[in-house]
Amino acid sequence: MELLFRNTEFEFEGCSGRFNATPDMDMHRALQLCLDVPRWIVAMAVARPYPNDAALVSAVFTAADPLTEDEIACALQVHPRIGERPDGDDGYAEQARGEQSGVDITQTDVRRRLRDGNFEYERRFGRVFLIRAAGRDGSEILAALEQRLDNDPATELRIVERELREIAALRLVRGLADA
Repeated sequence: MELLFRNTEFEFEGCSGRFNATPDMDMHRALQLCLDVPRWIVAMAVARPYPNDAALVSAVFTAADPLTEDEIACALQVHPRIGERPDGDDGYAEQARGEQSGVDITQTDVRRRLRDGNFEYERRFGRVFLIRAAGRDGSEILAALEQRLDNDPATELRIVERELREIAALRLVRGLADA
């Protein structure tokens, strides 16, 4: 897990205790904001109580594994294009704005390359390009986007799933820290 979460400001200490103590209704809503896949939400909920933080974080990556293509497609519906700040005041938009805050779209070249790369990715794979933006800057995201355009569809689907789970882990930790 260390490599996965390098360059982020998130601290996992005490997460399992806070998650275990969260009332069911609040927990389900919090999980939905992390990864909007009902099968994953149920798997995470029924595995409570988690004995420690490592078990909770591990469950984020193993619950409902693997996600189906349809589940991934549904989960992606609430994710904006990288470099496009979402409007609105719902929980999804608020989280995406915070996660993409390190992506500098004021630079014309970065904005153009992200726009062009996003459109090429969508043309090639039929879905929005997704990457965990938290802890990454624009150049890292652009490099990943350009590299991933060379992937075959099956490989890319697994990468998207991994990115969804990384985002879910970070959102869960942040949500528990804010609670």
